[in-house]
Amino acid sequence: MAEKIRTRYAPSPTGKMHVGNLRTALYAYLIAKHQGGDFLLRIEDTDQERYVEGALELIYKTMREAGLAHDEGPDRDGGCGPYIQSERMKTGMYLEYAKELVEKGEAYYCFCTKERLQQLRDEAEQKGEDAAKYDKHCLTLSREEVEEKLAAGVPYVIRQNNPSEGETAFDDVIYGRIAAPNAELDDMILIKSDGYPTYNFANVIDDHLMGITHVVRGNEYLSSAPKYNRLYEAFDWEIPVYVHCPVITDENHKKLSKRRGDASFEDLMELGFLPEAVVNYVALLGWSPAEDREIYSLRELTEAFDYRRINKSPAVFDIVKLRWMNGEYIKAMDPERYYEYALPEIRRVITKDLDLRKIADLVQSRIEVFPDIPEKIDFFEELPEYDTAMYTHKKMKTNSENSLEALQELLPRLEALDDFSIPEIERVAKEYVAEKGCKNGQALWPLRTAVSGRQMTPGGAYEIMEILGREESLVRIKKGIEMLSKVQSDEG
Repeated sequence: MAEKIRTRYAPSPTGKMHVGNLRTALYAYLIAKHQGGDFLLRIEDTDQERYVEGALELIYKTMREAGLAHDEGPDRDGGCGPYIQSERMKTGMYLEYAKELVEKGEAYYCFCTKERLQQLRDEAEQKGEDAAKYDKHCLTLSREEVEEKLAAGVPYVIRQNNPSEGETAFDDVIYGRIAAPNAELDDMILIKSDGYPTYNFANVIDDHLMGITHVVRGNEYLSSAPKYNRLYEAFDWEIPVYVHCPVITDENHKKLSKRRGDASFEDLMELGFLPEAVVNYVALLGWSPAEDREIYSLRELTEAFDYRRINKSPAVFDIVKLRWMNGEYIKAMDPERYYEYALPEIRRVITKDLDLRKIADLVQSRIEVFPDIPEKIDFFEELPEYDTAMYTHKKMKTNSENSLEALQELLPRLEALDDFSIPEIERVAKEYVAEKGCKNGQALWPLRTAVSGRQMTPGGAYEIMEILGREESLVRIKKGIEMLSKVQSDEG
């Protein structure tokens, strides 16, 4: 029987969940669920300087809204807790594991001062090197010297002892076999001077203890993988399957960045996107389904997801494409849920006693995000100022003269209606068109222009007039007649 797949999402509580982080969480979830495995949530809060109050609650909220339910986590113990690194640290486990590496010669105490480390950085800069590599200065200290400094309370870190010769190779599902010369591997810090483990070290320890089989992360961690692998090998632990995802860029091919203020899941929700549309879109940022389709529910993604189809090349976050996809989701929404989302946006501009549900129905297939609604419907509240040139439409064969004639002749017929419903308004318009022997557009274009003052409207003249009601529709038609009469008078 194959080993049960276990994946994790391990965010730091440093603010809103960035699109790249959401994709990592989503892919980890899909890999596990595709094969009936477990998906864990672990909170990595060892970077105390970047900790943001309330960020943990925001992580829970985002995961919940995205539909990514975890099997184990801080609020759901599966026997591998605690699931928060600061709580795990209180047990002293990270320091104990680091000390074990020291005993094996795979790590060592480093007592170098900030000044000495800065000197190394300055020297590296003078040589034109990108980064300063630690020179193993403290590796040469004798056991007695180390004990003496520890007893004296000299501040220290514990560093990994990487070889200077040979290479370390590993396999990545996406990028294949990757080999890194050991000479390029820095002796990274495992335990910081404040006693906290580094992200890199805690990651390895926690992944092993929690039985993580597949590690999903961004390809910026490819260069760190050899150092992780050396830790696994030092402990004689099994190395997990690595799935490094391609970078996500903006339209200008610059990497999306939380620190630069690029879109987070929370931001997209505030902009009127649906969570299921965002999840669908993010799934396609780097992954190609076998089928030629783009709209997937989370359940369908779970069934279809094969992580071997993740691409190497960067994925572009295209807000225009996301808007289109969101529009498709809005069109397919259940009427009640749609109305619940649409109503606050409608009420931003409509205060009159109108049928708001009918207004909502008009725009459901015509918007991409909910904040699109106000500008499409505000003419219901008040007729905007408009130019009579709008009555002239080449395709409809209308001009100011025949538009005036149509409005003047339709007005008394509409005034005579007791039932101002779509079927009755339509009947009047069609009878008029038949009598005149003209095209539908020669009656409907002037009517729609008069009652909306807009070139583009959600719905046609019949729908708009029914919603406005008899009195308001007639007032607006009379206003159109007045404006066109003035044009004729000025031209005459």
